[in-house]
Amino acid sequence: MSANSRSYFQSSHIRSPVYRILSLIGVRSSILSLRVAVYLVVGIIIIGAAGLMLLEDYSLVNALYMSIITISTVGFGEVEPLSSAGKLFVSAMMLLNIGIVAYSLATFSYYVIDGKIFEQMEQQRMRSKVNALSDHTILCGFGRYGKEIARHLLEHGQQFVVIDEKKEKLQMDQFAEADIAYIVGDATHDEVLKEAGIEKAGSLITALNDDSDNLFIVITAKDLNPKMQIISRAHQARSRAKLRRAGASQVIMPEQIGGFYMATLVSKPGAVEFFSYVTNEMDSDIGFEEIKFSQLPEEMRGKSIREMSLRKESGVNVIGHRLAHGRYIVNPDPEAVLQPGDSFITVGSQPQIRALRTFLKR
Repeated sequence: MSANSRSYFQSSHIRSPVYRILSLIGVRSSILSLRVAVYLVVGIIIIGAAGLMLLEDYSLVNALYMSIITISTVGFGEVEPLSSAGKLFVSAMMLLNIGIVAYSLATFSYYVIDGKIFEQMEQQRMRSKVNALSDHTILCGFGRYGKEIARHLLEHGQQFVVIDEKKEKLQMDQFAEADIAYIVGDATHDEVLKEAGIEKAGSLITALNDDSDNLFIVITAKDLNPKMQIISRAHQARSRAKLRRAGASQVIMPEQIGGFYMATLVSKPGAVEFFSYVTNEMDSDIGFEEIKFSQLPEEMRGKSIREMSLRKESGVNVIGHRLAHGRYIVNPDPEAVLQPGDSFITVGSQPQIRALRTFLKR
């Protein structure tokens, strides 16, 4: 179902007369169940058929036929003349049918005409899609920054799930073809993060507007999955240290990065433009890849950059060495060796990056 059709059904103001009547008398939609309505209809048909077979000695076919035309109120005549007991039984069925038919019509109106059945089908589809993911990214918040993050994740072929409280934010035409997995809910709640598969996730990005909400999500996520990478957005400088202490791997302040970028354009415009070029996938096929010690095959552990022959095998260049304690060495020596917790930063074209990934998985 397309985003537009989902939006139509979910925002439809159509109401059946029965639904309006039940609303006026105080019947809540929470007690309307399609399954219960089906059980009631099937149950009354079976009870009616059994009663007619017992009281009037009808055949099974005639009893079912009589029971169905009674509950459907089509006005057909009796299959065979009824006894006094049979008339009383059918009368009781008719009175009982009034409530069952009203409930069934109200349920049909709520689930089909109001689009609730389509909404439930969509939720079930998304639940199945999320359950199939592993080592994915959970993106909390789908505002301006969240949409930009999602666009880049899609460009890099990363699997991710979006969580946002507002359903209308998730129904965007620009992401309709991508069919991204999403959950409507509050990401600060444990059950919502669990629904997004946090136990199996590899990373989490929280990009909400409120620093306190981001802090709460970081604490919760770290408790549910201590091994995952957590990246948080922050508005205020004082929030950065708190988020890091709470368990965030990285804390990003968009305004600070934007200011630094604009100031650097004045002093080093060529360098900034080149960096923008190599990091913008829409204009360049150049990309970066991080090689962690844990990703290395056993036979490559303990080898230097020269011995690993990364450039020979894939064409990428090692431009950085991140040490376990967080310090970086730019343009590392060819004899540098990865230790547990270390990683190499490489740069190359997209075909070279793909060749590197294949080389490391051999």
